[in-house]
Amino acid sequence: MAAAATCSTGTRSTGSVVAAASRNSVTSFQRRGPRASGTDSGCSRLVSIAGTRPSVRNGQLLVSTGLPALDQLLGGGLAVGTVLLIEEDKYNIYSPLLFKYFLAEGIVTGHTLLVASAKEDPADILQELPAPLLDDNCKKECDEDIYNHKTESNIKMKIAWRYQLLPKMEARPVSSSRFGHYYDVSKRIPQELIEASKWHGFFLPEKISSTLNLEPCSLSHSYIKLLQFIQNIIYEEGFDGSNPQKKQKNILRIGIQNLGSPLWGDDICWTENCDSNHSLTKFLYMLRGLLRSSLSACIITVPTHLIQNKAIIARVTNLSDTVVGLESFIGSEKETNPLYKDYHGLIHIRQIPQLNNLIYDVSDVKDLAFKLKRKLFTIEHWGLHIRPI
Repeated sequence: MAAAATCSTGTRSTGSVVAAASRNSVTSFQRRGPRASGTDSGCSRLVSIAGTRPSVRNGQLLVSTGLPALDQLLGGGLAVGTVLLIEEDKYNIYSPLLFKYFLAEGIVTGHTLLVASAKEDPADILQELPAPLLDDNCKKECDEDIYNHKTESNIKMKIAWRYQLLPKMEARPVSSSRFGHYYDVSKRIPQELIEASKWHGFFLPEKISSTLNLEPCSLSHSYIKLLQFIQNIIYEEGFDGSNPQKKQKNILRIGIQNLGSPLWGDDICWTENCDSNHSLTKFLYMLRGLLRSSLSACIITVPTHLIQNKAIIARVTNLSDTVVGLESFIGSEKETNPLYKDYHGLIHIRQIPQLNNLIYDVSDVKDLAFKLKRKLFTIEHWGLHIRPI
C-alpha cells in the first residue's frame, strides 16, 4: 500500500511538472481522440464526408466510381484530388456508361457535380443517368439479372483448378451501403433526385457563342474557359482544400466528356503534326495541379483511338493519375471468336496512381473483360490463356 501510495504521489507530482511546463513552453505533445486539437478534428471531419472512405492501403480519401467492381480494381475507389482517364471504345458505346455511373454516384451520395461537354447539354446528360438500386431492391434486381443471363449451353469448359478459385469481381451489394451503389441501366434516375442535387454545367457551344472577338478554331480557348470555370467553382464554393471550410465539407465530382475531340476545337485527332499539340497536355497539367489542393475528383473520357500522334497519347497517360481503357468487340474479329462469346469487350487498367506509396499492386488487374447485361455492367476475370483439358 505504501508503494502504491508512493507511485500515486509520484504520478501526481510528475503531472504537476508537466502541466507547469506546458504553461510556460510549447511542447510537441498532441492529444489523441475526440478531444484533439482543431487540426485533428478537421481530419476527422474530412474522413466522415458522405460517400467517402479512407483507403486501407495509404489512408487517402476515396470516392466510389459508381461501379463497385472498378472500385475494387483501383484499390478501393478513386482518390480525392486525382484524375481518372477513360479511353473511349471505338464506337463510344460503353465508355459513356462509366461516365454516367460516376455522376449518378455523386447524386446518390449528395456530392456536387460539374459536368462539361462539347457535344451534349449537361442537363440532358443528367436526365440519362441510370437509376440506383438501393436497399432491398438491389439484391432482388441483381439476382434477377444473373438468372436471366445464365448460359444456355450445357457444355462446360474444364479449366485448371486455380482459375476456378478466382474471386468474382461483382460482389453482392450491401444493404444501406454508403460507399458504392449498383445501378440499373434499363431505367433512368428519378427526377426528384436530380432536382434535389446541386450541379454546374459547362456546355462549350454556349460558352463560345457568348464570347466576342474569337479566332476561328482557337485551340486553347476552349480549355482555358473550362479551366477557369472549374477553378471558380472550386474557390467560390469552398472546395479548396488548402483553406478551412466553415460549412459542412463536401466533394466536387467533375466529369469532362470527349476531351481532345474535334468538338473541343482540338486538331490532334486529324493530324499527326498539329501546331498546338501541347494544349491538351497543358490543360491536364494545370487541372491536375488544381485538383491536388481541393476536395474534388475528376473523370475524363478521351477518344485516344482517334489521336494520330502517339506521343500525345503517352503524355496524356502520364499526366493522368488513373487510366482505364475500354476495347469493344464490335466490328472486330474478336466479335465472332468463340473465346469472347460471353463478353462485349476487354477492360485494360493501364495506370494506377502511387499515392503515399513507392509501389502498387497490379496482380488483379489483368485478364479483365466486361459485359453489358440487361440491367448491370459487369467486370470479370476471363483468362485468354485458359485451355480445355
